[in-house]
Amino acid sequence: MAVRVDLNISLDGIAMPANQSAENPMGEDWGRLVADYMATKTFRERVFHDGTGEGTTGVDDRYAQAYFEGVGAEIMGSGMYGFHAFPDDPDWQGWWGDEPPFEYPVLVLSHGSHAPIEFANGTRFEFLDTTLATALERAAELAGGADIRIGGGVGVVRDFLAAGLVDRLHVAVVPVVLGRGTSLWSDLQGFDLDYTVTSEVAESGVIHVTFTR
Repeated sequence: MAVRVDLNISLDGIAMPANQSAENPMGEDWGRLVADYMATKTFRERVFHDGTGEGTTGVDDRYAQAYFEGVGAEIMGSGMYGFHAFPDDPDWQGWWGDEPPFEYPVLVLSHGSHAPIEFANGTRFEFLDTTLATALERAAELAGGADIRIGGGVGVVRDFLAAGLVDRLHVAVVPVVLGRGTSLWSDLQGFDLDYTVTSEVAESGVIHVTFTR
């Protein structure tokens, strides 16, 4: 079992673009960060349920395949789940739709209580107000020996990295400069000293950098 993180970031380290709004909940430049990932055959199949076989099949797609392989549980923050989108709607089930792409248990770190939500494809959102370590213990129970992904947002990922709880971090460094937003690397000086670092350049120009403990 490994604790994993996979993120797209800009050349200047931005993992969450600025100017979030109801129309652009992930920030106005989010599309620039994820365009190459969303273009892959694997993403189109798993997230868009596109059975046409279209999409890129090079290095980016290989990492997209790895993103979905071997994960038994995920931990995410309430922002990534989408709690803030409709905070007063008790029937709101997050912004992942009727078929969330996870297909395994997802633990949502939340300061409020909420009953678990289950979907027919095997996705189950469970809501916890607890410490990082306790959330990992619960995720390990649910994962059954498979890997645990720390899904985001960037604040949650930084907390797990700062606590030394991540075994493997993969960042897809997209060749764009955003200039504004939330950096992945803030207050993480020297964290890389505990990892072996490898990199690979995709046909798209995206640089896939992997930190492995």
